[in-house]
Amino acid sequence: MPAFGPLSIQGMFDDMHDVAGQLALKWARQGSQAPIMVTDDFTRLALDTLALCSMGYRFNSYYSPTLHPFIEAMGDFLTEAGTIGRRLPLPSIFYRAEDQKFDADINVLRSTAREVLEARKAGGENDRHDLLAAMLKGVDSKTGKKMTDESIMDNLITFLIAGHETTSGLLSFAFYQLMKHPEAYRKAQNEVDSVVGTGTIKVEHLAKLPYISAILRETLRINATIPLFIVEAYEDTLLAGKYPVKGGETIVNLLAKSQIDPLVFGDDANEFKPERMLDEPFEKMNKEFPNAWKPFGNGMRGCIGRPFAWQESLLVMTMLLQNFNFVLQPDYKFGYKQTLTIKPKDMYMRAILRDGLTPTILQQRLSGQPISKTKAKEVKKAASAESNDVAGVPLVVVYGSNSGTCESLAQRVATDATSHGFRVTKIDCLDSVNGALPTDQPVVIITASYEGQPPDNAGHFVSWVEGFDNSKHSLRGVSYAVFGCGHKDWTSTFHRIPKLLDSSLSEAGAIRVADIGLADVSTGRVFSDFEDWEDNILWPALASRYNVPQNLKVGPALGVNVSITTPRATTLRQDVKEAIVVCTKTLTSPGYNKPPKKHVEIRLPKTTTYKSGDYLVILPINPIENVARAMRRFHLPADAHLEISTDGPTTLPTNIELAANDILSSYVELSQPATKRVCGSIYFHFRTLVNIINRTFSSSLKL
Repeated sequence: MPAFGPLSIQGMFDDMHDVAGQLALKWARQGSQAPIMVTDDFTRLALDTLALCSMGYRFNSYYSPTLHPFIEAMGDFLTEAGTIGRRLPLPSIFYRAEDQKFDADINVLRSTAREVLEARKAGGENDRHDLLAAMLKGVDSKTGKKMTDESIMDNLITFLIAGHETTSGLLSFAFYQLMKHPEAYRKAQNEVDSVVGTGTIKVEHLAKLPYISAILRETLRINATIPLFIVEAYEDTLLAGKYPVKGGETIVNLLAKSQIDPLVFGDDANEFKPERMLDEPFEKMNKEFPNAWKPFGNGMRGCIGRPFAWQESLLVMTMLLQNFNFVLQPDYKFGYKQTLTIKPKDMYMRAILRDGLTPTILQQRLSGQPISKTKAKEVKKAASAESNDVAGVPLVVVYGSNSGTCESLAQRVATDATSHGFRVTKIDCLDSVNGALPTDQPVVIITASYEGQPPDNAGHFVSWVEGFDNSKHSLRGVSYAVFGCGHKDWTSTFHRIPKLLDSSLSEAGAIRVADIGLADVSTGRVFSDFEDWEDNILWPALASRYNVPQNLKVGPALGVNVSITTPRATTLRQDVKEAIVVCTKTLTSPGYNKPPKKHVEIRLPKTTTYKSGDYLVILPINPIENVARAMRRFHLPADAHLEISTDGPTTLPTNIELAANDILSSYVELSQPATKRVCGSIYFHFRTLVNIINRTFSSSLKL
C-alpha cells in the first residue's frame, strides 16, 4: 500500500514524463502522414511506465519495431487459460500442441519477471522506494517472514499484466472518443493550452485539469476496459427485494451494462458527454448512486494501482493534446479486441505537430530547455524560403469528404495547379489543419455537408472555426477560397458547412480570395459546376492576387509505357469490400417521364453492419462494353498493361504497372458526359496517347 500512496505516486512523475516523452518524440519523428497503431504504442507506453516506476526496470519498447515478447505471451496465455476449461474430454495427446504453447508462454512471463528481479538485485539500488523494493524488504508483521523470490516473481507478473493492459485500453478508448466528438476534443485542448501553455508539464498542473479528468471518467463509463467483475455472497440474501442469492454463489457484475443505466445517467446514457463527469455532478452521482461507476473494481478488492493509472493517463493526455493534433483513420469502423481486457480493434490515427513545432523543438520543450520565442518562426520561415526556390506559387488544398467526391475535386485542383502557375504543397483532410491554417500561402477548401453536419474528417476543423473569438481577428493573414457540395433534399441544411466556413473565416480576419462555389449533387453536374467555378472564378482570382500570368499553361507531363507480357494485376483505389446484389426492380411505371426509381437489395459481407440512416458508398466500375470500346479505340490488346508516370498530382495510379482493362474500368470516368474543359482538350490527350501507342507497336497496329 505505501508503494502506491499519494506521495509515492507523485514521486513517480518524472519517470512517467520520461516514457511519455519517448512516445511523443516517436510520433513527431514519424511525420504527420505516418499511420499510428494506437493500441500498440499505448501498450508500449503503459508497460514501460509501470516497469520503470514500480520496478526500476526499462523495457525500452520504443527502440524495438515489435512489441516485447511478454505482450504476445501474455495474450496467448490468457486466451488459452480461458479455453482449457471448455475442452472436450479427450486424451491429453490431442492437446499436445496447445499445452506446449501454454507452457512456453508461461516460461516467457516467468523469465521476464526473473530478469526484472535479477536486474534489481545486481544493480544494488537500495535508495528506491517502489513496489519491488517493498516486496524485497517487506516483513510480515505477524510471521516475521519475507517474500520468496518465486512469490515476488508471481506478483511482478500480475502487476505487469494488470497494470499496463487497462491503462493502454483507457488511453486508446479516450482518443477514439475525442476523435469522434470534436467539441469535446476542442474543450480538452483549450483546457491544456490555458493551464499548461507551451511550457513543460509539471505534476501540479494535473490537479487543474477537470475536463480531462471528466473525459477519462466518461470513457471508463462507456468503454470500461474490464467490462465486469465478480463477487461472492457471504450468506443467503435477497437482492433488490426480489432476487434470492445463496451463500457462496458468485455474481457477475456487468459494468458494460450497469454504467449505462438510464435510471442513473438519463436517456442519453449511451452518449459520450464528459460534462456529466465533471467534479460536481460526479460527486453528486456517487452520493445518490454509490455503485453506478465501478471501473476500478469494488471495495477492498478495488484496484491498488488506481492513482498510478490516473496520474499516468492525465499526463499522457495532456502531453499529446499540448503538442499534437490528431486525425483518425478514414472510415474507421469501431470494434473490440479482447485479451485480458478490451481495446479498440485495429485503430490507426495520425499525429500532426502543433504551433510550428519540429521534433527538435519538441524535444527541447519536453526536457525543459529554454526555447527562443522566435525559434519556431525561424524554422518555419526557413522552410518557406526553401520551398519558394521551387517554381510556382505554393498552395494548400484541404477537403472534407466521406464518400470521396470532395476528395476527388481536391485532387483535380492539385492536378490543375501547375498549369496555372501554382504548386500544391499540401493536400489533406480539413482536420489536418485544425488550428493551423497557413498564412504564407492560399488555402483552397472543398467540403460537403451531410444533413447539416461536417464530414468525418472535417469535424475538428469545423469545431475549431465555430469556437473563434472574432473580435481578436485570429485568422489575420490567412487567404482562402471555399467550394461546397450538398444535396437539395436537405433543404434546411443545404450547403450549411461550406457556407459556415466561408463566413466564419472571413469574420475571423481571413481574406476571401474567391467567391464561394456551390454544387448540388442531385443534379448530376457536380464536376461540371466545379470546373466552371475553378476555371472562371478560382484560378483568375488567385492569378490576380499573386501576380501569376494567366496565359501560363505548363501542365503535368504524362508518360505511358505499354507492355503485354506481365501478369494481370487488379488494384482498387479505396478499401472496399465485395457485396452481392440479390434483387433489383423498377418501381415507377413505364410512362414515368423522370429518372426511374429503383428497388435494390444488397447482401453485405459478414463483417459489415448497416442500420437505418447509414450511408452505403459504392465504388463505381465502368460498364464492360464501355471499357471494351475504349480498348478497341486505342487498339490495345486484351492483356495490355500500362505504367503511368507524371511530374504532378493525379488521381491515376502512377509508377506501377497495371492492366489497361483495370485502369479503364476503375480509374477513368467513361460514362459521364464530357465537360466543356474535357471537350476542349480531348483532341490533345488522344493525339498524345495515339502517338505513344504508335511508337510502341508495329506498323500493322498504327492508328
